[in-house]
Amino acid sequence: MEQSNQLEPSNYKPPASVGASPTVYWRVEGSLLDLTVVEPVAFFTWNAQTFSERFRRRGLIFLMAALRPFLYSTNRKFATRVVHTALRGVTRDRLDLLGEEYFQYKLKPRLKAHGMERVQGLVRAGADVVLVSQGLEHVMKPLAHHLGVKRVVANRLEFRDGVATGRLLEPVIRPRGAFARIREQSPDGRRAPKTLARQLDITVEELRAAAIGAGREATAQQRPIVHFDGQWQAAGFSVRRALAGKQVMLIGVTGFIGKVWLANTLMELPKIGRIYLLIRRQKSNPAQRRFEKIVEESPVFDPLFEKYGAGFGDYLRDKVEVVEGDVTQPGLGLDAEVARGLQRNLDLIVNSSGLTDFNPDLRDALATNTDAVVNVLEFVRGTEHAGLLHLSTCYVAGERDGRVTEKLIPNYTPRHVADFDAEQEWHALHEVIARAEAQAEGAEVTAGLKMQSLAKEHAAKGLQGAALENQIRKNRIRWLKAYLTEAGTRRAKELGWPNTYTLTKSLAESLIVKYGAGLPIAVVRPAIVETSVAKPFLGWNEGINTSASLSYLLGTYFRQLPSNESKRLDIIPVDAVCAGMTLIATAIVERRHDQLYQLATSVTNPCDMGRSIELTSLAHRKHYRAQEGLESWLRLRFDAIPVSKERYQRMSAPAQKAIVKSIQRIMSPLPLKKTPLVKAERNLERVEKLIELFEPFILFNDHDFAAENVEKLSYALVEDEQEEFGYKARLLDWWDYWINVHIPALRKWTYPLIEGRPLEARPARSLQNGETVKTGTNAGSW
Repeated sequence: MEQSNQLEPSNYKPPASVGASPTVYWRVEGSLLDLTVVEPVAFFTWNAQTFSERFRRRGLIFLMAALRPFLYSTNRKFATRVVHTALRGVTRDRLDLLGEEYFQYKLKPRLKAHGMERVQGLVRAGADVVLVSQGLEHVMKPLAHHLGVKRVVANRLEFRDGVATGRLLEPVIRPRGAFARIREQSPDGRRAPKTLARQLDITVEELRAAAIGAGREATAQQRPIVHFDGQWQAAGFSVRRALAGKQVMLIGVTGFIGKVWLANTLMELPKIGRIYLLIRRQKSNPAQRRFEKIVEESPVFDPLFEKYGAGFGDYLRDKVEVVEGDVTQPGLGLDAEVARGLQRNLDLIVNSSGLTDFNPDLRDALATNTDAVVNVLEFVRGTEHAGLLHLSTCYVAGERDGRVTEKLIPNYTPRHVADFDAEQEWHALHEVIARAEAQAEGAEVTAGLKMQSLAKEHAAKGLQGAALENQIRKNRIRWLKAYLTEAGTRRAKELGWPNTYTLTKSLAESLIVKYGAGLPIAVVRPAIVETSVAKPFLGWNEGINTSASLSYLLGTYFRQLPSNESKRLDIIPVDAVCAGMTLIATAIVERRHDQLYQLATSVTNPCDMGRSIELTSLAHRKHYRAQEGLESWLRLRFDAIPVSKERYQRMSAPAQKAIVKSIQRIMSPLPLKKTPLVKAERNLERVEKLIELFEPFILFNDHDFAAENVEKLSYALVEDEQEEFGYKARLLDWWDYWINVHIPALRKWTYPLIEGRPLEARPARSLQNGETVKTGTNAGSW
């Protein structure tokens, strides 16, 4: 539980010499602003998360406004305390965002120019200016930041678990007296410490102790490294030394994580030996051209291009080689000679490939997520000394609650099915596919498909002969895909997994335990992988991932998300995942690795669903507040809230769809050319399907993923590599990440795809002499 003390530690370091940097206390009211206590509190209450909260808190404010003259005449400090009780139950996250908004749009236009010039003059002269105000710290800190001031003395609320109790911490900065507006209108707000302390009814020592840093307080989670099992990570762990000159093969470079890991590795480890990229040919598009296109178009490589400039192509030529193959084929689909060379020279294989669609065609999921892993294991066993880093997912845990430890369990099922054998299940699923393919070609299904092809939408075309056969063939493909998609989903849920993706990933883990015995292998389970915080640059994301569609939905008029607000939503930035992968890769090369690593935040730096929903709404609010027009004005007032499944069904999309259908039925006898509300019904159906798809991650299955093994590796790093290669997921400030990094990144890279719009056009990456990247020795010179 987060409990604020009366005097919270300041993140400001005082000057070493008072004489060199004198402290100047500056009263805000009168010199910079004419600010009352009630005005910002009223703004906060009128922008509470729910509509009911807004009306209730507004009633409190009106009551206090009526009582204010009496309260202030008796005791101004007590009256100030009473006014701030209206903020009981408001989160720090909301107050910080609204404080910035209130300053930016309400107070900043009202700042007094002469007072501003004097404060900024003092700051430029080297004075340690401290702003003193009766306003809340959430409003005064943005003002201080705007003026370049480092410290403030302001009213501060007590918070418990990030929620305001409604009590002000000592010292309470009371408002000025009744005649202060007349006496204190000078642009010079400087006050002597003794005079100011007397006016505030506190001691000089209390005044000095009350100064806090003007930056947002973001307390990092400090956790000791404890080795209960006696397995210590020896000191002197060095990524640069271990990976220098090493030969690595990356499988899955076309994916989100694979591209980032490659770009970061090339940036951070210029002394690595060579990175081979196993890329599958796509029809007429060879592996060579697929990688060229990535390099030419992906922003991931922008920092590398900026670093090496005209030498970028030469650097890639020296470090990267594309090999054409297919991980779903035996021997990885490699040319025999190429395979022998790789098996002789490779030190490490990184397998980040996989199909991440939740409920795909069972054939695709099994081939990519399970069969491919068996092929990789066979290839690793044929190498002279290569290790394997295999990327899985934390959500193989399936339908269960509680702490998920870093231990691989063979033949695991979430429902603890007796006598379950992963290998037998793998073969059984292939038999399901074979039977379905035979059934699709059978007489009964063919007859049904023929009737479907001759239905009225095709009858006008007079289908017969080859045209009819072609239509039957298309319908057969669709039927088989739908059948196997349903078969995979049904079997996953029978065993306790929410979808085919997690089923096939978990089967692969069990097969690794069986077929990979004796090999240097580490399984890596990331949680929900999202926007980068630093590498390859701040705010990189790609594709429509897990949280993108939900966060987009919460930026519309959709308000009620069925979720367990205390459940942890385990988000981890992609560069934290890649940093963990590099540490684990190093450990594999040095043969000091553990069998399983989880890269997650639900234990080390938790953020629950209630907070993530509010942060998403606040991030959307910040965006819409900067826009103009009625649409933006309305949207910023629709905050999303977590609700129960029952309330969602009673008051949200399902109920709205039922109303729309009723209207459709009533209007169906009317001779209308176009049925009204069809689009609305279709949109509500999409919302229902989206919520159903993500319910296992937002409503059920309260997982806490331990991530201790990677912390041990990070702790063992040599000191001069801690900053560049350390694993820092516990240092994330979720408020800043969600509002200033993640949601803006989704708006730039992902929301256009959801809306069917193209991404912002980028000029083609030009290399030396206008040449594009060519592949390595496997397909000629670069």
